[in-house]
Amino acid sequence: MNAIAATTEITVLGWSVVLLLLQIILQAGTSGDLGPQYLFSPRDEPRESASVVSRRLKRALDNLLESYPAFVALALALAITGKAGGLGATGAWLYLAARVAYVLLYAAGIPVIRTFVWLASFIGLVLMLIRLMT
Repeated sequence: MNAIAATTEITVLGWSVVLLLLQIILQAGTSGDLGPQYLFSPRDEPRESASVVSRRLKRALDNLLESYPAFVALALALAITGKAGGLGATGAWLYLAARVAYVLLYAAGIPVIRTFVWLASFIGLVLMLIRLMT
């Protein structure tokens, strides 16, 4: 079986995993006020951290996870089909850059700009899809 070439999209996919892991660590690290008894439990009773930043980071992580499967699928499909590069690579970088900006803006509580940055990440996915489908 041939290995998938280390295309730009695959490189960005790797960096997106770094972003995902960082978001998980940041969110978990800011929810310590829930206490170890709750954090190590099966969490049958949902609780929220008293920290505004922790709640924002949780929502930002949830938002990332909504679009992340599409990004992973598109990055892999572009590499597998040999359609990597060009518009697909631009879309991948746009998606990642916007997702980094999004989590920072969300954590800081900056509303309207955050929505435009989310839209930029969505456009990144659309660019990748256009490249795949043409």
